[in-house]
Formats: sequence, structure tokens, C-alpha cells
Amino acid sequence: MNELTHRLGLPLLHVAQAHKEMAHNEALMLVDLLLHGCVAGVAQDAPPVAAAPGQCWITGAAPSGEWAGQAGRIAGMTEGGWRFVSPREGMRFWWTGGETTVEFRGGAWRLGEVSARRIVIAGNPVVGAQQPAIAAPQGGTARDEEARTAVTAILAALRAHGLIAG
Repeated sequence: MNELTHRLGLPLLHVAQAHKEMAHNEALMLVDLLLHGCVAGVAQDAPPVAAAPGQCWITGAAPSGEWAGQAGRIAGMTEGGWRFVSPREGMRFWWTGGETTVEFRGGAWRLGEVSARRIVIAGNPVVGAQQPAIAAPQGGTARDEEARTAVTAILAALRAHGLIAG
């Protein structure tokens, strides 16, 4: 009987199981690779030549060698060799090589994308919901007045987004 957790596929212990420590240690190994995850590479097809235990990669579309058949998965090096984990919706890792995040969303890995409703820095909202379009000035004899109106509207939009002080 090989029962696994629903989300991360971690091995569960069961009554009268022989070698419970092996299942427990395997679960801890996977948690260690995934918790506050950090990857050294993204969409990489060939395993690195010198991987240290604890290092992880996100495999590419056509992995080779010891990664063959593991496309798009998280590959983690352990003392016992490579461990592979299927990504789950919302998994996020820090990618050291790109100095950005990589997140599994909508069935694909997304590099450096941030999805938010608003961004707040030091208590000040700096980016919020998109404001309506500002009509460009057209025609007229008092072009300075139209330009002033357009600039006023641009400034109002920038204030609404928190990009400039009110």
C-alpha cells in the first residue's frame, strides 16, 4: 500500500507498515526540496554535471540523461540521487540565475510575472487598478488649454495609481 498526500504526493505512514522511517524520511526529503523553494535553473533539459544535494532545477520540455521523461517537473538532487516532483497550481520558486520568481500557473511555468490587485510600498499604494483611458487633445483654437487639460488628466491618473504624491 503506497498512499500519498493529495497535493504534494508525500508518502503517508499506515498501520503495521514495515520500515516507516523510510517513508517518513522520503517525505522529509521532498519537503526540504520544496519548502521555500529555490531553483538553480529553469527549462533546462540536461542535468547539471555537478549538482549538490539540496539544489533544484525545473526541467525543460525535452529532458535528457537522468532527467529523461521528467519534462516540466522539479528535479531535486539528494544524497540518494535525483527526486522529481510534479508541479502543482500556485507553486512558486526563487530562480537564482534570473533573480526572479518562477510560478506554476495555468498549467505552465511563468517567469518573473507578478499577479496582484495592487502594490503597496512602505504603506503607500503605488500601483492599483487600471484607470480609464485619457482622450487625446483634438482640434480647437486654444491648443494650450487642451494641452493643459490633457496634462491635468495624466497627472490625475498618475495620482490615482499612486505613482506621484497628491
